[in-house]
Amino acid sequence: MSKVIQYLQTATFRKNLIAAFVAIICLFLAVYVGLKIYTKHNESIAVPKIKGLHINAAIQALENAGLEYQIDSVYQMDAKPGLVIEQDPEQGFHVKSGRTIYLTIITQVAPEVAFPNIKDKTLIEATAILKNHNLKIGDTSYVADIARDIVLDAQFAGQSIRNGRMIPKGSRIDLVLGNGLGANEVEIPNLIGLPLNEAKFALTGAGLGLGTVTYDPNVTDTTTAVISVQSPGIEKGLTSLGAKIDVTLSLTAPSPTTGTSGSLTTPKPQVNPTQVNPPATKPTVPAKTNNPPAKATNTTAPAGQKKENKSSSLGF
Repeated sequence: MSKVIQYLQTATFRKNLIAAFVAIICLFLAVYVGLKIYTKHNESIAVPKIKGLHINAAIQALENAGLEYQIDSVYQMDAKPGLVIEQDPEQGFHVKSGRTIYLTIITQVAPEVAFPNIKDKTLIEATAILKNHNLKIGDTSYVADIARDIVLDAQFAGQSIRNGRMIPKGSRIDLVLGNGLGANEVEIPNLIGLPLNEAKFALTGAGLGLGTVTYDPNVTDTTTAVISVQSPGIEKGLTSLGAKIDVTLSLTAPSPTTGTSGSLTTPKPQVNPTQVNPPATKPTVPAKTNNPPAKATNTTAPAGQKKENKSSSLGF
């Protein structure tokens, strides 16, 4: 123990102790200065405003500031493609040069989604389904159909789209909906030759009604009568939904030619009177043939004269 105390009192120990302290101080200073240089102490750069810029402008601003960047992309239906919507760190945050700034942008190319089944859905249901698939509703048009606000057809880029077709998110879908009124005009059925009960059934099926019913004076049994005239006729083609059809019943149905002439509204009756006129002119022909009977009277007169001459010759 005494030897240790004596060694601590020697000059050699004192020299070694001083050398150790100097080495420790030098090491500390070297580490301090090295870290200061490596970490660029007291040197910082304010992060520029990147959020809201287009990605090209954002990259240029970061490169000018000596900062690195890393880009991630997401899709938003109503946002401009390529727009920076998030940045980390935020604007004004002081960082070292070369620091990586993380950017989130709107994707340049929209991802695709399978078109959902919205046909025969109500407008409210179709709107919710399209929104869930990141699709938009474009123009809506209405057509005559008994179902109101029911999707009858869906169109993309002006053409009908089938279920399951891949289209970009954010696409506009045009909808064709029913107006709830049905068809405004229907085709007029042919009632000629039908009994009254069958005509009523045909009119009901076509969405029409029975108007005025008249009977031919020759009809004695209404159960055997058939329709000979209808107004409007089938030549009109279409009539308003719920319109009334007037009918006339006769004992027999007219032939196709006279049947059409029996319709009061068809253009053919204007032609048929010219076909009926020739029989009216035929009485003029017998007038010309009245001469032969006159000649016959003339020929009989001499015969009477001969009889008188004969009687006179006999002395009467």
